Amino acid sequence: MLRLSNLSVPLDATDQDFRRAAAKALSVQEARIIQCRLARQAVDARDKRAVHWVVSLDVTGRWTSEEEEALIKRGGQVQRATQYSAPTVARVKRPAHAPLVVGMGPAGLFAALRLAQAGWNPIIWERGKPVDQRERDVAAFQSGGALDVESNVQFGEGGAGAFSDGKLTTGIRDPRREEVLRVFAECGAPREILTSAKPHIGTDRLPEAVRALREKILSLGAEIHYGTRLTGLAARSGCIRGARALRYSGQGGTREFDNVELNTEHVILAVGHSARDTLRMLADMGVLLQAKPFAVGVRIEHSQAWLNGAQYGSYGAHPALGAAEYKLAAHMPNGSDIYTFCMCPGGTVVAAASEHGGVVVNGMSRWARDGVNANSALLVGVSEDRFADRPLSGIDFQRGLEEAAFREGGGGFRAPAQRVQDFLARRASKGPGEIEATYPRGVEWCDLDACLPRFIADSLRQGLIRLNQMLPGFASPDAVLTAVESRSSSPARVARDGSYQTSVAGLYAAGEGAGWAGGIVSSAVDGLRAAEAILILNSV
Repeated sequence: MLRLSNLSVPLDATDQDFRRAAAKALSVQEARIIQCRLARQAVDARDKRAVHWVVSLDVTGRWTSEEEEALIKRGGQVQRATQYSAPTVARVKRPAHAPLVVGMGPAGLFAALRLAQAGWNPIIWERGKPVDQRERDVAAFQSGGALDVESNVQFGEGGAGAFSDGKLTTGIRDPRREEVLRVFAECGAPREILTSAKPHIGTDRLPEAVRALREKILSLGAEIHYGTRLTGLAARSGCIRGARALRYSGQGGTREFDNVELNTEHVILAVGHSARDTLRMLADMGVLLQAKPFAVGVRIEHSQAWLNGAQYGSYGAHPALGAAEYKLAAHMPNGSDIYTFCMCPGGTVVAAASEHGGVVVNGMSRWARDGVNANSALLVGVSEDRFADRPLSGIDFQRGLEEAAFREGGGGFRAPAQRVQDFLARRASKGPGEIEATYPRGVEWCDLDACLPRFIADSLRQGLIRLNQMLPGFASPDAVLTAVESRSSSPARVARDGSYQTSVAGLYAAGEGAGWAGGIVSSAVDGLRAAEAILILNSV
């Protein structure tokens, strides 16, 4: 099979158009094409007068193996199509005790899947709830209910990504990313994720895939315990020997708690970027942690209709395109970096707090991306140099921002907000313009300088002007800034070696919370690699 890349086809292309493009690229007659399958599809809107698709196609045809080799040797758009297959580890020695996976975000789910596939029957501890119960808790909080500190946008089955856009784009080149997409598709995610250059599942579709993945893992012999928060690890002679947890049942103030202990020689930490208590526990027991760069800022909201026109011109309403998006970045004169992150076309801003007394914002989109507004994180990079004295100082910095946002929002998890025009003019906003804030708990119109450090606020002002040059209209006067976006990544890293082990043998760190990934796919791949490292070390 041949892979043909970088072929241009119209937005309303049919299978016949694909076959015609393939035949032209190969310089063969169309009748020689047996099968032509779409492998990847991206929009090319550089010329807004002629927006079109750029596709990759997997093609089989009526030609000999010698002719196929000759086509491949021509190079350019023609390569041999390859399909990723998971590495196999022959004769793996099963441990005396089942391995423990802590956390059921992407890293934990895929680590558990790989261990279960090897017959290791992993035990999984998740501090939050199953995704269907978690959905109800999140919905209640968004609509004004009480915060459940163990079941929210940050904690619970599916991880923080379960309540975002379900974005599956990644910059990593690891071939395991194809397996991650394939598993999600097998578990009910839209099949389009296998071909889209910018795949997403959507907040409304991702829980279905998570539930199916959970059942797949259980069918392979895993054991899952929800409402189980890791509180300690037991080590002897520098090696893991067990773990402790607090397990709860019930709801809110009526919860009952029990202490749980488990003997194990293998623990994979996949706890997510908001498990601050877990990171402090690791520091207290002497596990090596390091400060790492992270970013903080605000959510910015625009009209989705404006963005469609800005990106696609007269093609903005074309049904094949859907909601437009953007990805922007710039280096500022003051030395800081500013960039957009987790862009949610046709989405809403969500209340993402996991602690009382702090406001955190994030964004989400449904599969259809059919909301009136577009939103994105607008972030300023924070280097580890600011916190070189203590590995966990970045957590204190994040929490300070969240508490300041809570105060400026007036309590009750209302969020502080400001129009871009007022922010640039350094004056408080009195209310919205044409764009309404979508943050569900309500906003307090104010001056964001009251809750943002000066270097963050100044960098955001410079960044808005610079990014507006890249995408005219980005700094629209009525665009809404809502604070504070503080959980885009972990501010600390759990140090690990090439075998994914930390400074304690048998203790493995994986995913975004450990500081080694960023996003659903890269975290899932990191979980797969951590599990494979365990299997390789135990091969005979």
